[in-house]
Amino acid sequence: MSSQPLPQKKALIIGVSGQDGAYLSKLLLDKNYEVYGTSRDVTKVDLSGLKYLNVDGGVNKICMRPTNFNDVFTTISKVMPDEIYNLSGQSSVGLSFQQPVEAFQSIATGTLNILEAMRVLQENIKFYNAGSGEVFGDTSGFSADESTSFNPCSPYSVAKAAAAWQVSCYRSVYNIHASTGILFNHESPLRPESYVTKKIVEGARQISLGNSEKLVLGNVKISRDWGYAEDYVEAMWRMLQLDTAQDFVIATGRTVTLEDFLNQAFISVGLDWRNHVSFDESLFRPAEISYSAANPTKAKELLGWSAKTDLEGLVKKLFDCPVVN
Repeated sequence: MSSQPLPQKKALIIGVSGQDGAYLSKLLLDKNYEVYGTSRDVTKVDLSGLKYLNVDGGVNKICMRPTNFNDVFTTISKVMPDEIYNLSGQSSVGLSFQQPVEAFQSIATGTLNILEAMRVLQENIKFYNAGSGEVFGDTSGFSADESTSFNPCSPYSVAKAAAAWQVSCYRSVYNIHASTGILFNHESPLRPESYVTKKIVEGARQISLGNSEKLVLGNVKISRDWGYAEDYVEAMWRMLQLDTAQDFVIATGRTVTLEDFLNQAFISVGLDWRNHVSFDESLFRPAEISYSAANPTKAKELLGWSAKTDLEGLVKKLFDCPVVN
């Protein structure tokens, strides 16, 4: 007697329009999931990332406001997914200083609504929450892991810390399979130019083509762990395949300065960045993390995951791909 095929899994990606939503959609569709993706208004949102990866037609799109509990409850009730990936909310640290209320509501309130809907429904759903390495603040030369205390220093990271604590609470009190991926910086060609890495790559590209003379930046002495978004969504999926929900730091484990990134970008086009970059102190953030480093050992040991793309490889991917935004 032939064995029956396993039923197709359903995944709900809340906040499908960003870079992670696009790469995660592709990953899940490749794994034969039925994929649903939400945005506050799917008729107006920019879905160029899904189109770029040729997965736009495979995602069932739903209008949903994560900050509205009725929207969240109704959507989850209708879809009844096996897995929920919460990628929604304000994604810019810099913007959060200008819009702190929006940052907290879109991230923390949105996460709470999803968890509460899951608690009320009492269905066997696994939940992934998009955390951020920003919650650790300045790690002062040390590498943060899952046991490191949170020390947020921006409205964005305060909201991400609150959301992570909510996940931990619902996991322990209500026995919900909920995990936070504490992702450090990760980039891709799908990033808009409001992100400094994309700004640098496109600036270097335009200068090399003779279309621009100068690139204006803020503080390039900061240190970060930069990875590739397509690598990181694999870790998200692996987290939800565990029998027991846990939180994981997801990063490359290698920290470099923004100046290193800048240098690599200009080397890629055969130029010395020192001849083409100027600085503007108005671009400095009100509260900046000088040094951020991560220890992703737990992810390697328990998930079998490690980043495939180093800094040079990341910059090459950003240059090799056509401009999306």
